[in-house]
Amino acid sequence: MKQKAIYPGTFDPFTNGHLDVLERALNIFEEVIVVIAANSHKQALFSGEERLSMIREVIADYSTVSVEMLHDGLLADYARQVGARAIVRGVRQVKDFEYEFQMSLLNRQLYPEVTTVFLRFMLKHPEVKCCKNISHTKRTACVARIGLDKHSDNIPPDLTGHLIEFIKCGKPKKLAFFFRRINF
Repeated sequence: MKQKAIYPGTFDPFTNGHLDVLERALNIFEEVIVVIAANSHKQALFSGEERLSMIREVIADYSTVSVEMLHDGLLADYARQVGARAIVRGVRQVKDFEYEFQMSLLNRQLYPEVTTVFLRFMLKHPEVKCCKNISHTKRTACVARIGLDKHSDNIPPDLTGHLIEFIKCGKPKKLAFFFRRINF
């Protein structure tokens, strides 16, 4: 039987940290479904369709990876429906693990055959020297001035063009929110 896992998240945007976790999950599982979760408690930067399209661009060369949207319902039910035996979760820090651990207990209670696998993000996020110790809004202006393409170690190359267009929209609060999302 083929070992299948799901890798859920909002992926807003999909970063190199997410790609790192996905690639390491592929070392463990034969097939991984990236599940974009609609989360009404989070304000999304990109629509579900935009995220779906961007992730498909990034994973185009991965034959054993697919991307789906989960509009409603429980993740455990979705895992059961697609025959997944594992839920892959990326964690950056202890705070993430504490939350994810509680979710894994709930998913296991709802679908006893599923196991949650925690993978630590392995990439270092770059620090932009001129942006050290300043607000996210000012950091956004700094990055726009320097150019995202010079400091995009945490963004998959396929998405850089989308993000440059996003920067050009020039909405400082939304841009600051975006850079917090990518840990910049």
